[in-house]
Amino acid sequence: MEEWEGKLPPHLLEEFILETVRRPDPRVLVGPSIGEDAAIIDFGEKVLVVHSDPITGAVENIGWYAVHIACNDVATRGARPRWLLPVMLIPKGGIELARKIAVDMRKAAEEVDATIVGGHTEFTLGLNRPIISMTAIGEADKDKYVCTSKCKPGDLVILTKGVAIEGTAIIASELENVLEKRIPREIIERAKGFLRKISVVKDALTAMTVGGVHAMHDPTEGGIAGGLQELALASGLGIIAYEKDMLIAEETERILLAVKADPLRTISSGSLLIVAEPSYAFRIIEELKRNGIPAGIIGRMLPSPEERL
Repeated sequence: MEEWEGKLPPHLLEEFILETVRRPDPRVLVGPSIGEDAAIIDFGEKVLVVHSDPITGAVENIGWYAVHIACNDVATRGARPRWLLPVMLIPKGGIELARKIAVDMRKAAEEVDATIVGGHTEFTLGLNRPIISMTAIGEADKDKYVCTSKCKPGDLVILTKGVAIEGTAIIASELENVLEKRIPREIIERAKGFLRKISVVKDALTAMTVGGVHAMHDPTEGGIAGGLQELALASGLGIIAYEKDMLIAEETERILLAVKADPLRTISSGSLLIVAEPSYAFRIIEELKRNGIPAGIIGRMLPSPEERL
């Protein structure tokens, strides 16, 4: 069997993990499934939305990053993130690093109006960098949540902010010395600042205020292309998307060209895919833009799962 890094491919995830861990529970409205960003649990008139995500590669700003990445996947359900539980694994002796991570987590939690309510911290042998697994919990009215599998044929697909936002920031930061030989310094500095665009909480909650949203998805590993595929797989539908209509910032275009990376397959936290009824789609875009969030229609859901273009 092939060795993998990062997220398991959907077929392996289903075969080796999901088929094993699934267990029926009448209060679990959405459980572990391909393409679904968070679990949804019935709490009477409300639902709890629960999501966990590890941060294994970043070191700088890892606490801030962990909060926003986990909260993004709660917001894609149409829920406001409320509570956070971080598990922090710190290299032995890194007490000052642990303090800095805690400060960063508190700052990020305030930015999304969430509260850290528990968690776990330890100094772990064998680590050369910190690892955080963050659990975020939100709540929504029982009749107002959305999930990835609820796309309908004919729905329009909206993309906010553009492609490869997170990837642009990571490459600009980690390959700065290489890039500065090919790209003006001011473009690299602007690209590094893309990290501040990584939250999609505002994007998601703004779209929900308009109505007509059937599904939302936060494209992370696998980029926009992977996110679109997951929408189609989860809904059992086809999809057509138009690269020419996707927002690509100058910084993204220049930096990814320099490292020969595919903009559509580069990690893209900070972008949000919104699937909406056609009669609502343009109103959603107008409201997003009114709130300072660039957005545009990039595709459409198709009836046949054989059509994924």
